[in-house]
Amino acid sequence: MPNYSSELDAVLRALADPTRRMVVERLAKSPAVVSDLLALFSMTLPSLLQHLRILEDAEVVTSHKQGRVRTVSLRPGALDVLHLWLGEQRTSAERQADRLGIHLTRSITKEISP
Repeated sequence: MPNYSSELDAVLRALADPTRRMVVERLAKSPAVVSDLLALFSMTLPSLLQHLRILEDAEVVTSHKQGRVRTVSLRPGALDVLHLWLGEQRTSAERQADRLGIHLTRSITKEISP
């Protein structure tokens, strides 16, 4: 098993919840203050803070507080471990099909070009 399995487990657990996935999707656009995130959901502030805590514990998001305002950001590279793991799960048949697709695309392009 790869040495990043605990990090992968934490990310997968954090993303298992639809609310947390929606938070990540929103933060992928730009950082947001907690009150703006709260406006997206029909939940109480303590419930949202619990979701954010899970995302922070998994190191998917970071937050910082300035005065009374807490801003939450998606941590750069936070989902790389997921991408890496998914890439490792691809079968050799998928890889061969990908290479065949690239070859066919190049062949068709060469036939069309004079």
